[in-house]
Amino acid sequence: MKSVAVIAVLAVLTAAGSAAAEESDVIFKRTTVWHALTPNDKLSVRVVADPDVEGVACYFTTPELGGVAGTLGVAEEVSDISLNCQQVGPVVFKTKFQQGAEVIRERRSLFFKKMRIVRGCDATRNVLVYMVYSDKLIEGSPKNSTSAVVLRPWADEAAPRCTDWLIP
Repeated sequence: MKSVAVIAVLAVLTAAGSAAAEESDVIFKRTTVWHALTPNDKLSVRVVADPDVEGVACYFTTPELGGVAGTLGVAEEVSDISLNCQQVGPVVFKTKFQQGAEVIRERRSLFFKKMRIVRGCDATRNVLVYMVYSDKLIEGSPKNSTSAVVLRPWADEAAPRCTDWLIP
């Protein structure tokens, strides 16, 4: 009876964790470690559109652990995440933002670890700067990666100034 309750709780928590992952779209996955009877370890390439800045998409790669722990949803995913953001259309700011504003948050373990992508503005160069990091400390500092998007004109549209959209 206890094991049924534990499995039910794990299923609910796993479903809650995967709800945040629905914000990003999977482009493809590549197997890195083969397991005979359980799912393989994979690298998953995903994309997410910045919800507040139309015309910018961020591509990131995250490891997905398979095996028994991965199957049960209790594996703690490693913190190695790469990031590349690009202008994919005319840039339109939907709302003002603060430096370090969170773009996406995704659960990376059952309880403690989350992946976060945050955004800032390099006012001098008119560049949006994105950083991805894991919020669980690894050997004293979080793993992270940074990407910059130079705001450029698109077709007949002038490039907006990111400083016009910063909250002081």
